[in-house]
Amino acid sequence: MKLQTCTKCVYDTTVGNITFDSEGICNYCRNYERLAKKYINIPQEVKTKELDLIVSKIKNLGKGKPYDCILGLSGGVDSSYLAWMAKDLGLRPLLVHFDNGWNSELAVKNIENIINILNYDLNTYVFNWEEFKDLQVAYLKAGVVDIEVPTDYLIFAVLNRLASKHNIKYILSGYNYATEFGMPKGWNISNKFDHVNLKNIHDRFGKVKLKNFPKFGRYQIYYYNKIRGVETTALLNYITYVKADVKEFIIKELKWQDYGGKHHESIFTRFYQDYILPKKFGIDKRKAHWSALICSGQATRQEALEAISQEPYPLESQLQDREYVTKKLRITDDEFEQIMKSAPVPHEVYGMENKDDLTWKLFLKLMWFPAKVLLKLRHIRAVGRWR
Repeated sequence: MKLQTCTKCVYDTTVGNITFDSEGICNYCRNYERLAKKYINIPQEVKTKELDLIVSKIKNLGKGKPYDCILGLSGGVDSSYLAWMAKDLGLRPLLVHFDNGWNSELAVKNIENIINILNYDLNTYVFNWEEFKDLQVAYLKAGVVDIEVPTDYLIFAVLNRLASKHNIKYILSGYNYATEFGMPKGWNISNKFDHVNLKNIHDRFGKVKLKNFPKFGRYQIYYYNKIRGVETTALLNYITYVKADVKEFIIKELKWQDYGGKHHESIFTRFYQDYILPKKFGIDKRKAHWSALICSGQATRQEALEAISQEPYPLESQLQDREYVTKKLRITDDEFEQIMKSAPVPHEVYGMENKDDLTWKLFLKLMWFPAKVLLKLRHIRAVGRWR
């Protein structure tokens, strides 16, 4: 089959569920255009008004508390700029960094600079390494595409737990529509917080009991969101967010240093994203990152094509990362080769949460009224009136 590439972005027929219209433009670009009309290409005064309202709610609900919001800090571009933005808006976030054993030295230095310059409190959450390592190895052996689930799952579990513990109602997310392109189907799991899928994978391939691993399935998410009133908000969506300008700004103001690639602040993520995904699954995530920049007018298609024609990062560094990762995970070269050569397995093979489960439906029915009352009470506290 002849490879066809979108005439607007750099997605091609290696991408799942891709289609092209008469102009040769893919369905992902068209979806982005619809998204942009609704969330991005709206008057800045409208965005500013909405931002002011959210900030006001955060401050009102945080009165009398040491912190009025919580922010997960990886040391990457988005979370670093968000930390500055929160300070500029007069918010008082508790910053949380997650040490899963894969921090690069540069990430540690960037985080230290941010904390010192902005004068924030930092809560570093160190995962139980033996448990986390066992879970990562289980995901590798399972052959599924989204090996980052354990990290993403734990991050949001801990953020929500800490927010609930400190009675904080808002989690600040570094997500933004402008530079986060719709990920193609099959490039990750549809629900990163599917506890059934995670548990089944570990039960089958894991060896260590997960004694300290927090549960964060749909019941826990419902509890934190509907009962405890913890919300996640993406403040970057309310400003004009240009990645190159943001990088230049944080380099100057926060002494931030570039990692050379998206999510390269983590050694494992760098290796997974730019070595395992291309070689085992035929997925080059740079296509998603560059396509987002093209669609948002922050890069040209030619720039993107030239970038993805190169190796993600130097071959020597790839081999060094492979040696480091396998040694740290205690996987032999033969075991890793077997993992890389084995056929990919869809997450669905290991079972997923069922939205039509009768127990879940009964739970939602029983909790509907108390959740609605709590929501209205929180609204009164936030804006001073009944909705």
